[in-house]
Amino acid sequence: MHASPLARILFAVYVALVAYASLYPLEGWRDHGLSALAYLSAPWPQYVTGFDVVADVLGYLPYGFLCVVALQPRVAGVGALAIATASALLLSLSLEALQTFLPTRIASNLDVLCNVAGAAVGAVIALAAAPRLIASGPLRRFRTTAFLPGIEVDLGLVLLALWLFMQLNPATLLFAAGDLRDLLAAGEGRARSAQFFVAIEAITAAANLVGVGLLVSALAARAQPARAFFLALVAAAVAVKTVAFAVLMRAENVLAWLTPGAWRGLAAGMVLALAAMALPRTARLAAAAVLIMAATVLVNLAPPNPYLAATLQVWQQGHFLNFNGLTRVVSASWAYVAAAYLILLAARRREPVS
Repeated sequence: MHASPLARILFAVYVALVAYASLYPLEGWRDHGLSALAYLSAPWPQYVTGFDVVADVLGYLPYGFLCVVALQPRVAGVGALAIATASALLLSLSLEALQTFLPTRIASNLDVLCNVAGAAVGAVIALAAAPRLIASGPLRRFRTTAFLPGIEVDLGLVLLALWLFMQLNPATLLFAAGDLRDLLAAGEGRARSAQFFVAIEAITAAANLVGVGLLVSALAARAQPARAFFLALVAAAVAVKTVAFAVLMRAENVLAWLTPGAWRGLAAGMVLALAAMALPRTARLAAAAVLIMAATVLVNLAPPNPYLAATLQVWQQGHFLNFNGLTRVVSASWAYVAAAYLILLAARRREPVS
């Protein structure tokens, strides 16, 4: 079994996401005069919900899974299980200790216990699945045959995974990324017609979708069905967006994301992306970077969409507050990271040999 750079990149990204979600919203830091580890000897939390317990377990389950896979083949078996569990314990203890200084977070010994349990379960699943799915199974075969080799391609695949993840955020327009208006405190601007916002959303969705499609085609190996990969990715993104609205919004708003601007941008983006895949690889990468950044500029210059604001009035974040903060930061940063990655990839002017 060979080491998997993709698994190690995914593991590093997941650790960063866990840290951000655990410390969100990262503001209001203060010293209450308590030891950072006082929570360990505190009484069992008085108010505990089943949702909190399940969320804490499930949040660290991928951690344990990815840690074991990332350790392969250097460390396997019981050693990998021990490292995954011990590192999860250390991470959880550290993050809970930091939560002591955040007024909106409550450090809990139960959270640590659930986190470690989740990591252990994930590690056991990885040990059972690695020989069949990862070492020489369908996942590794798909990675090696469907996409070009190299760690730079693995980074691109991680970007595509994060693009799917950010579709879980209901507070953004379809496929929109890089929205920094909250940080820039942009004003609402003068009143605009409904068609203005339809056009903005359609252009934004189409430009981002074409950019993602060109990225997929640039990562795919020669003689592989890049267009089919792209269509499958779009189907997955639409499914993720629909599920997000089903879980986070009321049932009647499950398709609220499919606005006139959204479906027009979705249709136009798919057609244009499929056609643009015929361009040379360097041209595809450059065009993808330009389109993603153009859509990002448009998102930040456009006034807030009143239709989206009205839809979000029914959004009760509740237990999902930290998770929504996580999807929000991924959505805000993804476009800038993707554009830089595309520019660097295009600058190499050489396609890896498949």
